[in-house]
Amino acid sequence: MKEIINSLDKLLESRVRLGVMSLLSVNEMMDFNTLKDLMNLTDGNLASHISALEKEKYIKVKKGFIGKKTKTNYLLTEKGRKAFDEHLKVLEKLIKESK
Repeated sequence: MKEIINSLDKLLESRVRLGVMSLLSVNEMMDFNTLKDLMNLTDGNLASHISALEKEKYIKVKKGFIGKKTKTNYLLTEKGRKAFDEHLKVLEKLIKESK
């Protein structure tokens, strides 16, 4: 059991980071405000978690403009998708072995 728990991705142990990854895994791309609203977070809270995911190259940031307003979108990288899928597999294994 300890071995299974130790193989979980430490970066994805956070509720917020796991939520961001979950949302991005089923949506090609999402903007900052949509993520913030769906997860009921403050700007600063989301930004710090986004930074952690971006630093590990789990997500990619795309900035653009709509008129004069900046729009920031996020999408999963291949590395992020693999890490997320592996994390879910480990969680499933943990659940199965806990029964």
